[in-house]
Amino acid sequence: MDLDSVCASLRNASIKLAAADAERKNAALLGVAAALDARRAEILEANGRDVAAARAAGTKESLIARLEITDASLDAIIDSVKSLAAQKDPVGQVVSGWTLPNGLEIRCVRVPIGVVAVIYESRPNVTVDVFALAYKSSNAVLLRGSSSALESNRAIVSAIKEGLGESGGEPGAIALSEPEGASHGDVDWILNATGKIDVVLPRGGAGLIRRVVDSARIPVIETGAGVCHTYIDAAADSGKALRIIENAKTQKPGVCNALECLLVNADVAAEILPALVRIFAGYEGKTGRAGGVEMRCCPRALSVLKNAFPRENLPCNIVPASDSDWGFEFLDYILAVKIVNSLDEAVSHINKYGTKHSEAVITENRSVARRFQKEIDASCVYVNASTRFTDGGQFGMGAEIGISTQKLHVRGPMGVEALTTTKYLIDGDGQIRI
Repeated sequence: MDLDSVCASLRNASIKLAAADAERKNAALLGVAAALDARRAEILEANGRDVAAARAAGTKESLIARLEITDASLDAIIDSVKSLAAQKDPVGQVVSGWTLPNGLEIRCVRVPIGVVAVIYESRPNVTVDVFALAYKSSNAVLLRGSSSALESNRAIVSAIKEGLGESGGEPGAIALSEPEGASHGDVDWILNATGKIDVVLPRGGAGLIRRVVDSARIPVIETGAGVCHTYIDAAADSGKALRIIENAKTQKPGVCNALECLLVNADVAAEILPALVRIFAGYEGKTGRAGGVEMRCCPRALSVLKNAFPRENLPCNIVPASDSDWGFEFLDYILAVKIVNSLDEAVSHINKYGTKHSEAVITENRSVARRFQKEIDASCVYVNASTRFTDGGQFGMGAEIGISTQKLHVRGPMGVEALTTTKYLIDGDGQIRI
């Protein structure tokens, strides 16, 4: 693939999109939604080939769940495109405005970034989400998915282009860079495409993100790995805590907002941990592991559980934690568990090992809740709720381009406004500077 020519075409498309009104862009998005539905069988068949290849390669089921598209999930993808079409267009929105004493009128308005590249792993739903957000915000997008989802991405991009063409949109506003075997030459090209690509966003594991951040010569919006923690306070409602932990760990363990480390106050550990073991044991069939969800426990947590279960009956899913388990993104039915003495200790641990993604506290003590939210350094900080809600769709954004864990220029779930920048428009009537 000649990426120079591809990016030149994307640039031309972005210029046309910048001049397109909201009505025309929304009609194009609805055309894409219709095309995705019309080519449903083709997309599901292509995805089936990717899933079969992944299973044959021994990919763990928690990661296959990220790869797989079902009828229901395709419906959700299509609905997200329709939802974006119904949202207010951010382009041209006046952020602020004022008039100077000399009569100059100044407006700060939202404008598209231009050409956006996204490098991502596995999840083919990202292909649609990223395209739709980019198109709504008048940006052209270069997609570089992983080889594991290549068949799916080809079918999806083909349907998107068809939908754009049939609805009067700009088919040139999307391009797919296809991996060639084990080569990552196109990734290197993208990361060095100064003047051709305006920003790159990595979506995937820690290795991919670190490579992009360390190697890119073009601007990067870092969407970080998710080492998400939940702290169960001494004043927690135990029933509420157990429901939240089960959901955060098991509802979809192979995603960035899944729980990876549980911190439990020592005052409630003897009540919470044995009950959690019994809940996690019920997931044996899903994990393929005797005893269900594996708990990697600190020495104090192991001691609590050995007291709760006779040695001969200690579930084999309970193992000692190693130092490397703190701050590790398992993306699996594995949970690191640590007992702490206080809120201060929990906050210190999270700020040391977290990835600034999503953190939660479970407590009925309002002052504990507010201190936790104030002192934790993360893009999303929850009280009495699952970290699984960190998602653009769940936040009412329709879709997301990723979860930004950096502090500039955007943080948290990135909706359509995150793909805009600002421009100052100044109107005068002959003023000169003296």
